Amino acid sequence: MSSSQTLVVKLGTSVLTGGSRRLNRAHIVELVRQCARLHAAGHRIVIVTSGAMAAGREHLGYPELPPTIASKQLLAAVGQSRLIQLWEQLFSIYGIHIGQMLLTRADLEDRERFLNARDTLRALLDNHIVPVINENDAVATAEIKVGDNDNLSALAAILAGADKLLLLTDQPGLFTGDPRNDPNAELIADVHSIDDALRTIAGDSVSGLGTGGMATKLQAADVACRAGIDTIIAAGSKPGVIAEVITGTPVGTRFHAMETPLENRKRWIFGAPPAGEIIVDDGAISAILERGSSLLPKGVRTISGNFSRGEVIRIRSLQGLDIAHGVSRYNSDAMRMIAGHHSRQISTILGYEYGPVAVHRDDMIVS
Repeated sequence: MSSSQTLVVKLGTSVLTGGSRRLNRAHIVELVRQCARLHAAGHRIVIVTSGAMAAGREHLGYPELPPTIASKQLLAAVGQSRLIQLWEQLFSIYGIHIGQMLLTRADLEDRERFLNARDTLRALLDNHIVPVINENDAVATAEIKVGDNDNLSALAAILAGADKLLLLTDQPGLFTGDPRNDPNAELIADVHSIDDALRTIAGDSVSGLGTGGMATKLQAADVACRAGIDTIIAAGSKPGVIAEVITGTPVGTRFHAMETPLENRKRWIFGAPPAGEIIVDDGAISAILERGSSLLPKGVRTISGNFSRGEVIRIRSLQGLDIAHGVSRYNSDAMRMIAGHHSRQISTILGYEYGPVAVHRDDMIVS
């Protein structure tokens, strides 16, 4: 078995229902069994689940409802609790705890909420809990929806710092044509760049059961690959498919991550101009530049400007040189209080803490 990996597994409605009107519990058990085996081997698993509306319809006995957003949100509100209950029951067979996260686009576009979601997700993983993520369909309006769980899973993979994203569907992968009506369609095993020709092939092939088709899977793969995350589209019905992805066995269509993604990803996340600046001592500078360390409160001397947790700040030397830009873990008032103090004193000084660092190395671009 390969060394520990973080894998996000996205399960579409068509996979969870097996193409029927109801959730296919026997198949979901099999998927959970695969995840549990990998979890026991030390891998970190994140589930992005569809199926809330399908679960709601089933629970209510397939009611006749008007085709409105309110009807969809009603079904999602009823079904979400049923769906999470099912995941909880099945993972508990293997002694694994799950943690539910309901997200909207607003949670991922607002910097502070993005960081809170990331911190929650990573805390769950650090404590060997399997996060189960879904879009908050019961409250989401069109303006704040991610819109489909393919793209949501790519954003979840970025939040989790995942190695791989697995999009499970009712198809074995991406084909040169639609295999359901083109006998000459061939599986595309490897994709190194997503271009217009590929987008044309993906078209809008939707199974009719969920909101995502191959086009949204391509969008998700593009986002994840830019962030340095290998993405695989494969059939959810294939035996042992999740383990094959972890071990690197060729399966489905693999989209290869960009080779130098990190700085690009950081620039994507940090498009904002600095909201303030902090002056740090020489010890902090050498730790950042020579050892690739995070910035600790101990090394912070002075703070300029008023900024919120999650905003971009400029890090400067005592001589006024630009050292780096980074996302602050604390707002300016809190930073002033903890500046110069040891990390272990943060919770005593503030009464809370968002971790031991002022600016994490992963959230920093050196000038």
